[in-house]
Amino acid sequence: MIKRGELANRSGCNLETIRYYEKIGLLKPPERTASGHRLYSRDDQARLGFILRGRDLGFSIGELMSLLTLVDSHDYSCGEVLELTDGHLASVRQKIIDLKKLERTLADVSAQCDGGDVPECPIIDALYGHKVVVPN
Repeated sequence: MIKRGELANRSGCNLETIRYYEKIGLLKPPERTASGHRLYSRDDQARLGFILRGRDLGFSIGELMSLLTLVDSHDYSCGEVLELTDGHLASVRQKIIDLKKLERTLADVSAQCDGGDVPECPIIDALYGHKVVVPN
């Protein structure tokens, strides 16, 4: 059993983040000492590791709650987990498509700008959606 500060150090997770995960129910309420200090078991540490790895993979808090609800029920199938993961994967793939479109757009706009010392700027024009007339 370890205290929250040690859990934060071992996991590389911010103390406030651990508090937040407890508050929203991703982490179960830990045991407490007679003086009120929170004590985290190996299971608590493993659960935090699961949450942190899930966040690293881009799973949302809601998706992690769904996964952990399945795990906590002790009555889930790999198919249910796969369905949640495939939904997340589809979202990630859509984000990649959107980011590639964003990259192309920014590259096109940047290529139109010569970076000179004049106030006319094709990047500003593109952001406004039309040519901006700069008064003299």
